[in-house]
Amino acid sequence: MRSQSYWSHHRLAIALTIPVVLAIALALGLYVSRSAEAHHKPGHGQGNGGTTPTTCNKGEFLAEYRNELRTFNTQPVLTRCETTINNDWGSGSPGSGANTDSFTARWVGTFDFEASDYEFTATADDGVRLWVDGQLLIDQWKDQGATTYKATKTMTAGAHEVKVEYYEYGGLAVAKASWAKVTSSLSPSDTDPVLVGAGDIARCSSSGAEATARLLDGISGTVYTTGDNAYESGTATEFANCYNPTWGRHKSRTRPSVGNHEYGTAGASGYFGYFGAAAGEPSKGYYSYNLGEWHVISLNSMCENVGGCGSTSPMVDWLKQDLAANPRACTVAYFHHPLFSSGEHGNDTKMRPTWDALYSANADVVLNGHDHDYERFAPQSPSGAADTARGIREFVVGTGGGSHYGIVNVQPNSQVRNTDTYGVLKLALHPTSYEWKFVPEAGKTFTDSGTTNCH
Repeated sequence: MRSQSYWSHHRLAIALTIPVVLAIALALGLYVSRSAEAHHKPGHGQGNGGTTPTTCNKGEFLAEYRNELRTFNTQPVLTRCETTINNDWGSGSPGSGANTDSFTARWVGTFDFEASDYEFTATADDGVRLWVDGQLLIDQWKDQGATTYKATKTMTAGAHEVKVEYYEYGGLAVAKASWAKVTSSLSPSDTDPVLVGAGDIARCSSSGAEATARLLDGISGTVYTTGDNAYESGTATEFANCYNPTWGRHKSRTRPSVGNHEYGTAGASGYFGYFGAAAGEPSKGYYSYNLGEWHVISLNSMCENVGGCGSTSPMVDWLKQDLAANPRACTVAYFHHPLFSSGEHGNDTKMRPTWDALYSANADVVLNGHDHDYERFAPQSPSGAADTARGIREFVVGTGGGSHYGIVNVQPNSQVRNTDTYGVLKLALHPTSYEWKFVPEAGKTFTDSGTTNCH
């Protein structure tokens, strides 16, 4: 049996030892923690086997990969910082833990830009979306082979957020996104004419027409309109009180087209009375003229009021003869109702015979209104098939100032859409090509620009 003195000394030794052991353990733990921190810097982890970054440096994307199709509801299985989006994974996986098929990816980053127009490009197999500062510029969320899309935006100097989302359904996987300054200033030479305008313009209760008229104040060239010039019914009074104080400042250089609202007045008499000979014969409302090396055609898409819209109607017969008599290298036509539109009114098939005639004559551009938004399509055939060789590029430019409409059903070959910006579309008509630029109202940043050769 141990003495009481023995146990007293033993308890004292244990009491003195415990703090020493705890100190050693704490020191070891701190070393391990700092060692791990040294090997895994926050923001640069590689998913499985490393830390998971929550932020990345300016000039980098925070990339998140999820094993789900088309949605972003689950936690990422792979997160890392990436400096570019330039991926051609083929039939492989983006990285450890990620599927080879049925996955999504999201990239978000902050990047410095100069004050300039920038063209944003995205290539994807399958779906892709691209935002800049929360504005959706490219929206192609669908199953597809590797396809490239472009959109243009005016950027202010400084830091801006770019976000890209992508999904892979199956087969080959491609996800790429980039941007570059637009070098063209759209400044034509002295011999290259400019065609500038919009449709769906003047409503006395709206300041939109004045906003777009001020744009025309600073742009030389021929002004076109794509119909619905004066709301609500195109009366002589509405032209005098709503259109004339705004776009009427440029009446002497305007070559208009008529819309459905003008026919709210019998025979569109307010329209034809205001524009006079510049609008064509009141019984027709269609005419043509030349600008440089371009043949320009203004048509009446209220063709049911002037003999019909079919392939043998007076207007389409005249169009075929006019195109045959003017075999210029480049042709643009404008009228109110679009054959293709993602907006509230949608596609208007009554204009298919008109498109057939234009397509047969290798026309290059069609300008429309009716839907109160901006939309650019890739070159396509009258049936809506993509056609880079002979297709017509359509622009819906219902942005003259009347009001805004939303997007209802995105159509095939639609490349760029905007629903909240009034503005005008400016075309520089070169001898064998054209440049376009959407010029936004003051205070807005959306724009779209590019160039294409004539057929």
